[in-house]
Amino acid sequence: MLASPEVLRRTGGRRIRSIVYDEAAIAARVGELGGAITEAYPDGDLLVLGLLKGSFIFLSDLVRQIQRPLQVDFLVASSYGSGTVSSGEVRLLYDPETTLEGKHILVAEDIIDTGNTLKRLLAILGNRRPGSLAVCALLNKNLMPDPPPEIRFIGFDAPSAFLVGYGLDHAENFRHLPFIADLE
Repeated sequence: MLASPEVLRRTGGRRIRSIVYDEAAIAARVGELGGAITEAYPDGDLLVLGLLKGSFIFLSDLVRQIQRPLQVDFLVASSYGSGTVSSGEVRLLYDPETTLEGKHILVAEDIIDTGNTLKRLLAILGNRRPGSLAVCALLNKNLMPDPPPEIRFIGFDAPSAFLVGYGLDHAENFRHLPFIADLE
């Protein structure tokens, strides 16, 4: 259990089991992802779509590491409605303002767990006739029995722990942490 004064100050007194990925490891891996994306898209229009809310910190660091022109927009998707169990139907609560047709679309995601929402979202985006469609996820829990080929860029294979920090939350808390931790 980590209970250093700095960690306790940042977490409002909540203890964490461990720091799974520290700031340096995250920064290094995001830099590598940016390089791989730059190489994968040498030309054409590139639109990076951040899946809110969890991806916003990762997205901001990632796009600064991609060394080519690009556009940024966001998606807000819901499959829960007013319940606590997924309805299985994905609705876009915020849809990108820009046209997707013919562009290279890269969806930036914080974490992939079961991937059910992501698969449905990719089907919706694919119907808009992009030039290409891919996913860059910071974390992958490897719980998808049949991952779609669009998942092309993965930062880290994540443990099955409940992770917070660097955009990941628990009840809207802990997104601000500069590291990713296993919440106690």
